[in-house]
Amino acid sequence: MKYLLTSAGIKNDSIHNALVELLGKPIAEASALCIPTASYALPGGGAMAWGFISGQEPSCPMCELGWKSLGVLELTALPSLGRDHWVPSVQATDVLLVNGGDPLYLSYWMQQSGLADLLPSLRAVYVGLSAGSMVMAPNIGQDFVGWQPPSGSDETLGVVDFAIFPHLDHEELPWNTMANAEKWAAGMPMTTYAIDDETAIKVVDGVVEVVSEGHWRQFKR
Repeated sequence: MKYLLTSAGIKNDSIHNALVELLGKPIAEASALCIPTASYALPGGGAMAWGFISGQEPSCPMCELGWKSLGVLELTALPSLGRDHWVPSVQATDVLLVNGGDPLYLSYWMQQSGLADLLPSLRAVYVGLSAGSMVMAPNIGQDFVGWQPPSGSDETLGVVDFAIFPHLDHEELPWNTMANAEKWAAGMPMTTYAIDDETAIKVVDGVVEVVSEGHWRQFKR
């Protein structure tokens, strides 16, 4: 699977071009499934999920990009369904669009639903937004723990070997400064990236490439 891990969706031409390159075809010819699940663990999460699904989030463009087709994959529903009810559509889609919200809640339901186990075998491009990107890391760090999983851990899926601090220097998130990113990174046992909303990280066959029209920083371990 190919990954495009963003802070705030397809925000600029560079990230857009990276997505089209990963897809191997225009967006207008590609099918997508959107995953709103992470939203629900935040206050007002239902409205956030609707905004994401309906393409009413111009500050975080994902579903409104002009896909050939767009469906919803709600992870909390999948454990109550037979795999033959949803796996074929996931295997057939060109892209998974994974919304932000709470990364630990998303990680939990990715595992409970069985999607996490399916990811390595998929041909689709995985596009994460904020928590949808953070969940790919081995863990997120205590600074980002909100919803508490049954394990009590900050561990996530570990699909990639680095962690992400999103929304760097965002005007509505005063905590998300470079100084605080440095403190967070110092407590993480792996390489980390602090990225602003104009930045994404592309991962293909384990090769990591930063795509940016903004600013970012890597903290090596």
